Amino acid sequence: MSQSVRDHLTGNMQCESLLECFHGLKGLDRDVFSALVAVDDPLTVDAVADAVDRERSTAYRSVRRLVDAGFVRAEQINYDDGGYYHVYEPVDAELVAADLQQMLDEWYALMDQLIDEFEGKYAERVAPAE
Repeated sequence: MSQSVRDHLTGNMQCESLLECFHGLKGLDRDVFSALVAVDDPLTVDAVADAVDRERSTAYRSVRRLVDAGFVRAEQINYDDGGYYHVYEPVDAELVAADLQQMLDEWYALMDQLIDEFEGKYAERVAPAE
């Protein structure tokens, strides 16, 4: 269910809620991100699935959403005899924070413009209360 801005402002948001608020990610994605942050080395999808107690395919979809959103990076590891696998790790917090700040600034500018348009469109049509 989609939350309004008012819901977000009056709710009990945590910094991890930014994953959901800014990128429309899910609670599972927050859990996967937390699992990746909690370890020192990158994890395979199998290790992520174990950490969040989900099926491999479910964990993979969550990891892909995090990669697509820019919160997690993937690295391909090649076997000596051919073949490869991927490991995943969180992107530096400073980079993510800068991206979130830029997105917030763009959103704020757009909302400011839309509020001005709203006022211009409806200010003349609504009679002042007497």
